[in-house]
Amino acid sequence: MTEPTSLKIRKFPVGVVMLMALCLAAAIGPFFIDFNPASVDTSSRLLAPFSHNRNGAFFLLGTDQLGRGMLEQIVHGARTSLLIGVSAALIAGLAGTLIGVMAGWLGGRSETLIMRIADIQLSFPSILIAVFLAAFVPPSILAVILVLAVTRWAQIARLARAVTVKAKQQNYVEAALTLGFPVPRIIWSCILPNLIAPLIIVLTAELSLIILAESALGYLGLGTPPTVPSWGRIIANGKNYLDNAWWISTLPGLGIALVVIAIGLSGDWMRRYFARGGWEIT
Repeated sequence: MTEPTSLKIRKFPVGVVMLMALCLAAAIGPFFIDFNPASVDTSSRLLAPFSHNRNGAFFLLGTDQLGRGMLEQIVHGARTSLLIGVSAALIAGLAGTLIGVMAGWLGGRSETLIMRIADIQLSFPSILIAVFLAAFVPPSILAVILVLAVTRWAQIARLARAVTVKAKQQNYVEAALTLGFPVPRIIWSCILPNLIAPLIIVLTAELSLIILAESALGYLGLGTPPTVPSWGRIIANGKNYLDNAWWISTLPGLGIALVVIAIGLSGDWMRRYFARGGWEIT
């Protein structure tokens, strides 16, 4: 007996709701909450959450060592971290898909060369490659996006290549080739539809890793410029104040944890949704 549609919709996953709420807050929050990275207010420095300064101003999440509000930094840092993470994941997904499909379709020496390059990159920790590349480029959001995209394309390329090789063996692809359909049309209509579901699932996992890598680069001072707040840089700013101002590093760390958990839950739900093909996921 099937459940009513209304009951199935109620099973919409918590992870997706969490992720949508966090993305919405990161997208519109900075328009309502101003933050000046150059501002300094020594009279308000290291205030605990839910505190007032001498002028009566209320700080919901406290202040840092320079008297800047933590709420403002976390909201603006969320936009930076999520923008970098999503952009890098999309670029890595596009590049990896194109390279993997090309390798799987061409086969032969071209496939071997591309896959060996991917294997070589995968043999090194991605964060090590990111730190190495980031050390040679000027700090900027675009540079961080490109660096992180370069570190994540190989896994997606391997997936795209495997799906392409399997699809090439199907009768409908052989029939399309026999009928003289152009290769781009065959790839678009016969190969890519088979890649959509596994690609979305892999990209959710890659997005979590990219956000963690961006935070690590920010913590090391190799990510965004000092004038652009990011969660990793905020955590680094508070590492020397853990004994008397734990909230500086802890609160953005909780933000990173919530985003990664939400992405992981969303990815798991999408995996089960595509596997079963419906809303009856519990």
